[in-house]
Amino acid sequence: MRTTPVYIICSPRPLVGKTLIARLLSEFLLLKNGAVASFDINLKEPSLLEYLPGITETAEVDDTFGKMSLMDRLIVNDGIAKVIDLGFHAFDEFFKMSEEIGFLKEAARRGVAPIILFVADTDRVSSRGHAMLQQQIPATALVTVDNEYVVRGELPAAMADGRILRIAALPVFLKTYIDRLAFSFTAYLRNEKDTSTELHQWIRKNYFSFRELELSLILQGS
Repeated sequence: MRTTPVYIICSPRPLVGKTLIARLLSEFLLLKNGAVASFDINLKEPSLLEYLPGITETAEVDDTFGKMSLMDRLIVNDGIAKVIDLGFHAFDEFFKMSEEIGFLKEAARRGVAPIILFVADTDRVSSRGHAMLQQQIPATALVTVDNEYVVRGELPAAMADGRILRIAALPVFLKTYIDRLAFSFTAYLRNEKDTSTELHQWIRKNYFSFRELELSLILQGS
């Protein structure tokens, strides 16, 4: 039985790099598999829909119809990986809903594998959010993202256990460059002939990390 991954990129804090990671992951999956379905649940933050309109749709968790519509899409074992850019405003409501409807158990029953990518920060709100997820999410399905652009130094001790995905910090001028709406990570890899550039190496390293994450998912399901 095939397994369909659902990557939920989240944080209870704004401006920690969620949408950047969602963009990277979406482009990686599109390059590797030829298809991906991405969902944008944001208010005022940089929007995944603006960056990748061809593969992204908006979703709502503010009302019952929106919640059930989203969940109906996420528990379909169709072989197409899903990526959710979960805005900080929807963090509590999404995981409350997930717990109430037994999303994880239903997903497992249908051959769908949710992976929670929690983007770390060092404040109390992030610590509480991470602790809540540790209670709700199996350790194998919870990945803490150490975005070095945000966490300048060591991860908080409570977040350092378990699975870690590290995103190296880029110089400010490169960060500004990739933040342009027209920028594509995959297009850069294809068009930039000098593979030794810092940005080329950064993109390749992140794509490799996503590939390792995907392989671990396959191994768990075998």
